[in-house]
Amino acid sequence: MSDKQPEGAGESGEFEQPSVPDDVWERFARDTEHDIRSSAPKEPSARARMVTERLRQKDAKGAQPEGWRTGPAMGVPPGRAKSRAWGREMDGRASRRRRLWAILGVPVAIAVALVAVKPSLLPGDPFGTSSTPSGGASAAALPAETAPPTAAPSSAAPDTPTLDRPFAGSPAERWADGAAAIVVPKATPVGTFTSAQVAAALKQAKTLLVGANLNPGTLRGERPESVLALLDPKQPRMLDDVNSWLRAPGKKHDPLMLFSRFDPAEVRPAGDVVKVRGRTTFKAGAHASVAIHMDYTFVYPLIQADQASKASGATETSGPSTEVARTIVRRVLDLELLDPRKYQATPGKLSITRYDQDLGNTACDVYDGFLHPQFVSAAPTGAPPTGPTTDPYDRSRDIRHSGTETCGTVSRT
Repeated sequence: MSDKQPEGAGESGEFEQPSVPDDVWERFARDTEHDIRSSAPKEPSARARMVTERLRQKDAKGAQPEGWRTGPAMGVPPGRAKSRAWGREMDGRASRRRRLWAILGVPVAIAVALVAVKPSLLPGDPFGTSSTPSGGASAAALPAETAPPTAAPSSAAPDTPTLDRPFAGSPAERWADGAAAIVVPKATPVGTFTSAQVAAALKQAKTLLVGANLNPGTLRGERPESVLALLDPKQPRMLDDVNSWLRAPGKKHDPLMLFSRFDPAEVRPAGDVVKVRGRTTFKAGAHASVAIHMDYTFVYPLIQADQASKASGATETSGPSTEVARTIVRRVLDLELLDPRKYQATPGKLSITRYDQDLGNTACDVYDGFLHPQFVSAAPTGAPPTGPTTDPYDRSRDIRHSGTETCGTVSRT
């Protein structure tokens, strides 16, 4: 390789400072400062081209200018000032990038530490460390029902319900809890009714269903005042019928046609959760009304109430039972909000046009106004079932009653 120095270089191999008058340098400095501030592109000066050529030749020989990676060195000649500034600027950008990564690295490190302590926080729990039982509601909750089912839900893994998991072995373990499962659709105008009026009717329909099937007082057999307050007193016979059902239950006037009720002397809830699944729809009714259709299944886990031992000569009271039984109630309810300008109706009150129910795991031919679940450990109550075997979780079945009532067997609870 030739040792010939580039044209214009001194004996040391460094470029010599060109001879330029002071006034020219001052004008050059002012122009350069102005150009930098305005960010306008400028043609490189002869000096800049000379420096660039020198750096290119040194780079070809394997040399690196001071300040490129290590910062400016001590004793750099005056001609290196621009190179040092460029090196500091590059180091500054790299430093800002490092600070950004450090800031981002703090929450990342915290997250990694949390996962190390509790790996179940990772989506899907890939390490299988979750304490949620397999098939638990929080692990695989079903999405809301938006259309009529076409078949019964698949069988859950065989399991015995317990006080900790009262829905174990049931499809309801994946259902939503209580009133939160009753989701009314977004209201839209219907006929002469505004969106606000339809929304109010849907809210009342939900309140009615909750009051009749989830309210703790109603479940204990108390009078469901909140439900009665929503019914239109101008609907012929409806309120009178409901009051007679509650006042004197019997075969032809059974409050179970509208309300879920249990005898507190016989059973009590196994926990405070009732599983619910179903849907609400609405449309324009045939009588200038808003027609609301509700189809829901309620699953009640229950245990036997504390009872005194009936053994001969026994004086002690038996302890609380831990055996869990489930009663399943499906209700199909049609409600109407009538236009009081066209019909004899009370503004803001609902009329009931259909009420059908399917009761699973309750004693046959007992008409005292209460549901009576059967426990495996207890002797059967009521008349023996004579009807067909049905799946109480099958929401694809039509339960419209034909005027005859049969008591069959449930395939599962």
